[in-house]
Amino acid sequence: MNNNQYIDLYTQVGETIRSRSCGVMNLHREEARKVLEANGFPSQKVEKYKYTNVEQDFAPDYGIQLSSVGNTRTEFCRQLKDADLDVENYYNKIADNTDSIVALNTMLAVDTLLIHVPRNIHVKYPIQINNVLKGNQDTMTNRRVLIIMEQGAQADIIISDHAVDHQQFLTNQVIEVFCADNSHLNLYEIEETNLMCTRYSNVFIREGRDCSVRHTVLTIFNGHTRNFCRVMMVGENSETILNGCVIADKMQRVDNNTCIEHIVPNCQSKQLYKYVLDDSAVGAFAGLIHVHKDAQKTISEMTNANICATRQARMFTQPMLEIYADDVKCSHGSTVGQLNDQALFYMRQRGISLYEAQLLLKSAFITEVIDTIPLEVLRDRLHLIVDKRMRGELSKCEGCKLC
Repeated sequence: MNNNQYIDLYTQVGETIRSRSCGVMNLHREEARKVLEANGFPSQKVEKYKYTNVEQDFAPDYGIQLSSVGNTRTEFCRQLKDADLDVENYYNKIADNTDSIVALNTMLAVDTLLIHVPRNIHVKYPIQINNVLKGNQDTMTNRRVLIIMEQGAQADIIISDHAVDHQQFLTNQVIEVFCADNSHLNLYEIEETNLMCTRYSNVFIREGRDCSVRHTVLTIFNGHTRNFCRVMMVGENSETILNGCVIADKMQRVDNNTCIEHIVPNCQSKQLYKYVLDDSAVGAFAGLIHVHKDAQKTISEMTNANICATRQARMFTQPMLEIYADDVKCSHGSTVGQLNDQALFYMRQRGISLYEAQLLLKSAFITEVIDTIPLEVLRDRLHLIVDKRMRGELSKCEGCKLC
């Protein structure tokens, strides 16, 4: 695919970005440019992007916002000084820069956030980051997030995306997460944008010994979305939980791609992803459980369940196991179906309208994912938002999802 417009863009504004950015970020920009120039963007012939049309998503001539670069540099550098961290040991160390989408982010990263939880600190209240897309022209944002959980640290982090203007927005996000021994992290990504938004999120997690990591991604309203999450379990007796839910209709498209690397023995992982697709929406899920040869006593489970409410909706699912150890318990499964006719008939016989009966079944289907969220306040809020979404109330005010 032709990626010249992004190479040209970097040629034009690279000096400005570098002059206003931290040295640790600048160290990797040129290498990323070379990767992007050599490889171009992936086509659908690449297995990892089989269900995502990158060419279509990146074809528009997006601009990038540079006015905030100065503030980003000042704040990020201040955070590094206050945290007393050798951030070179973390930044861009687990992100896959052989992937051209990640390399593009590394090359152009402007919006940067560091979340550092020191040793044995338990953050009492959730940390919430609200990203609001706003502007009067088509814009691309390359957002970089670095999360460092030191030994024994605990935190809940919520990252939500909203759009308040009816422009084409492209978000290219990379999150790197380092969880030291005995740390506990609940990370939530919630998208409530609009039909003109495109979102690529690449999350990379490195998990030490005796850790617990929960990553939940919820696509409630969007345009085109691709979420990727890779977890490297490098310490024994750790647990990983990946959950996701998708509500899509109209011409919306959502692709979730996961990879859990069981590298050491005695670890557990569990995945649950559910989709409700209506109208001509397209969904995709590809999940890989990779058990390395030394990862004995691994326990892993993957489930993908989907409802296509119309004949026009499409779902592609590809759960995968790659096992090189012989003492493991691993399972995977996927289903694609329609709403249960018997359940609909049962409810209609008791005076419930067809619309309400369908709504109840869809909501109950998604509820299984939402009910796994430990944060009660977030769980209750999501139940309310999902109910509004199912009733079409969110789509009545496209361009403003702040409520």
